[in-house]
Amino acid sequence: MCGRFTMFETVESLKRHFPIDEAVCAVDANYNVAPTHKIPVIVQEDRKNILDTYHWGLVPFWAEDLAVGNRMINARVESIETKPAFRNAFKKRRCLIPADGFYEWKGRKGHKQPMYLTPIPGNPFAFAGLWEEWTERENQDRVYKSCTIITREASESVRAIHERMPVVLKPECYGMWLDRNNQEIKALKDILEYGVITEFKSHPVSKRVNTVENNDPSNVDPLPEERQPSVSYR
Repeated sequence: MCGRFTMFETVESLKRHFPIDEAVCAVDANYNVAPTHKIPVIVQEDRKNILDTYHWGLVPFWAEDLAVGNRMINARVESIETKPAFRNAFKKRRCLIPADGFYEWKGRKGHKQPMYLTPIPGNPFAFAGLWEEWTERENQDRVYKSCTIITREASESVRAIHERMPVVLKPECYGMWLDRNNQEIKALKDILEYGVITEFKSHPVSKRVNTVENNDPSNVDPLPEERQPSVSYR
């Protein structure tokens, strides 16, 4: 799964790394992004790639209330085209979710060590995501835009930490993924199978990241060697 990540780029930096035609939001550095936070996303509207901020935790348009989003922070690639909460978005509403790294917790319950992972090609990168727009029935002016991160079985470089990982797209696939005219399921699945980055490096970080309120650059610093785990946490 993917339950925490970092995104500390500026709008100018994001424009250099991603296919963005227009930015309609401000972007704040976040070293401990958590579910329900508003996060930068890149979506396609009227053939333009727009940088905006959506809530992390997808709320389907048919949901009764927003609470369902708490359970929809990730979408498994294995069932993405069939699960009711995701299948329409997979075909028509895909997004890029910029990031600089993500956290995963290694080990048994009560002894979990947070690890920080980044792709070997470098930063920033983009998770493959889906987005939705939910409108409150009693107040049609209240629109809630949300997103989810697609996950897959972990690659060899991640497997020792966790059995699953977020889907990180190769830059050459950004345009195909955002293109709303691209609705052929096999082509989209091929992107998620072959157009992904699978090599990651990782290091242990402070357990301060366990608390969302701890949000500063030191979150991603490697633990000093004397504080690093000396035993296997598998």
